[in-house]
Amino acid sequence: MTITQLKYVLAVAEHKNFTKAAEKTFVTQPTLSMQIQKLEEELDIQIFDRTKKPIELTSVGNKIVNQARNIVNEADRMQDVVDQEKGFIGGEFKIGIIPTVMPTLLPMFLRNFTNKFPKVQLKIEELTTDEIISKITDGHLDAAIAATPLYNEKIKERVLYYEPFVGYIPPSHRLAQKKQIERSDLDIDDILLLEDGHCFRDGVINLCQSAKLSGSDRFQLESGSFETLIKLSNEGMGMTLLPYLHTIDVSDDMKSNLRYFTDPPPAREVSIIYSKSELKMQIIDALYDLIAAIVRGAIAFQDVKIISPTK
Repeated sequence: MTITQLKYVLAVAEHKNFTKAAEKTFVTQPTLSMQIQKLEEELDIQIFDRTKKPIELTSVGNKIVNQARNIVNEADRMQDVVDQEKGFIGGEFKIGIIPTVMPTLLPMFLRNFTNKFPKVQLKIEELTTDEIISKITDGHLDAAIAATPLYNEKIKERVLYYEPFVGYIPPSHRLAQKKQIERSDLDIDDILLLEDGHCFRDGVINLCQSAKLSGSDRFQLESGSFETLIKLSNEGMGMTLLPYLHTIDVSDDMKSNLRYFTDPPPAREVSIIYSKSELKMQIIDALYDLIAAIVRGAIAFQDVKIISPTK
């Protein structure tokens, strides 16, 4: 039994196809199939049911895959241990970022980070919070940036910054004449929301916790992007709430539609998160220090009221 064989097994289990698994592991399909067959013969079991389309794991195969994942993860950590001991900041680092953070945060730190740490090969994915938690737990991500707290005992959270909510209110809206808005001004039936699955959406709903999502005779509309919400708001369909960093690049003619909350403004907590058993701490520390310094300088608010993304 070899680590390479176990990696081939994990690839087939993930892609449910020998050809795709071979492409992902950079070997020929016959080589991959032969190595898996050798492992099955050595263990005297069938890991995969090849009669099914797509290929499925057998009952014992499920147990083998779970153990193989642990073994491969621990083997990969050998190099992490050495790197940490030497203080080396480099190698592959897989990070996930939630959709409501990625478009604004990534341009703020990526160039600086890659220039400062050229030996780190960042692999960045845009993922929902649920996907991030699953991938960190399964060892497919080294870290992520997400709204917290998550209340997950397996995941460590380090707060990067607190990002205030900002109202985007068109001239025709009932709140347009107010210079500042208050939480009590908000009406959930009057707010355009991100679609379900976005933690920022949950934060907005929690901010309007006394309101209901149903029972209104108005239309209900949800979108996957802040840009769409702004456009719909400009068409008189309602107001929306934006994360503070998203308002920095709003065009000058739209800035007059921004309304800030009275102190302390509601805000979301954004953290870098990772498994409590993570060993690539030298890279996590480098990311944390750089991002925190850049973003905290961009956000002028100090005293905020944190709105949890969870319901």
